[in-house]
Amino acid sequence: MAEDNETSLGSSSVSTPLEDHTAPQQGYVCSLSPELVLKAREELQEKPEWRLRDVQALRDMIWKDYPHLKTRVDDSFLLRFLRARKFDYDRALQLLVNYYSCRKGWPEVFTDLRPSAVKPVLDSGFLTVLPHTDTEGRRIVCIRPGCWIPRDYPITENIRAIYLTLEKLVESEETQVNGIVILADYNGVGLTHASHFGPFIAKKVIGILQDGFPIRIKAVNVINEPRIFKGIFAILKPFLKEKIVKRFFLHGSDLSSLHANIPKSILPEEYGGTAGKLDTSAWNQILLNSEEDFAKRFGPAHPTREGSLQGFLMNDTESDSLQFEESARGVKSQLYCY
Repeated sequence: MAEDNETSLGSSSVSTPLEDHTAPQQGYVCSLSPELVLKAREELQEKPEWRLRDVQALRDMIWKDYPHLKTRVDDSFLLRFLRARKFDYDRALQLLVNYYSCRKGWPEVFTDLRPSAVKPVLDSGFLTVLPHTDTEGRRIVCIRPGCWIPRDYPITENIRAIYLTLEKLVESEETQVNGIVILADYNGVGLTHASHFGPFIAKKVIGILQDGFPIRIKAVNVINEPRIFKGIFAILKPFLKEKIVKRFFLHGSDLSSLHANIPKSILPEEYGGTAGKLDTSAWNQILLNSEEDFAKRFGPAHPTREGSLQGFLMNDTESDSLQFEESARGVKSQLYCY
């Protein structure tokens, strides 16, 4: 049974001073179970009685420190950033800023970002989300780089598909609280694949996952890694925070080691599980059914549309200058993707 309904008393329907109010937004209603409400309180410092006060505080910071940032400011959206940073206002604001900065700094990934545009990636079986959560309620994102044929499309298309998947997953409040687990199967990966994953790509991807997206990555399980993976990981490691490095588990071909981290009951037969054959079509369809929603989020900018996700509407000089400004709360803006 979900927590008693809680609405925002109109806070979500307020637009920024620079935006026209084009449509009212519905107030926030918590969908978390009592167990997850308790977990969020213990792990994320989320207090239901203060939740909307905290959201309003973040909203006020956005309007004061970043008046040109075209962002959604509804309760549900801002809660993602607060939860990802354990309700630390300053860190949540920085995460929001980085979220848009990463988009601005990598147009190859974020231009025309919608499921139908990455259908070749989805059809290849490169990634999927397993249908069942683990014992801690975490969704399992399965990535199989060996399914990618580099001559078919550039590596940035894979990154676009991963980003769309994360955007879809983080819509769930359960996922915001529980986080996700990544299962990376490197079977079939060779030098041809690795040659496309250099320091530039590694730095950009890790910048998004660590500092530019409001999702909690609780573990990365790597299986069937070839010898060349040591080289790949050597590229990754300098950009990884220590706590993330500790969440990497390299299993090789030892499925029993994998099963110690992810239960067999939710794994497909390909990984020694009992959940049937690996099926990528279900998740593909979930993404493709969200085409219209993603088109609105990442479509052409509209200067007055409420909830536009276009980020910083300013020229490059103004954007660069913000990298050196201090906010009133002493938070240094870092408008770049690490």
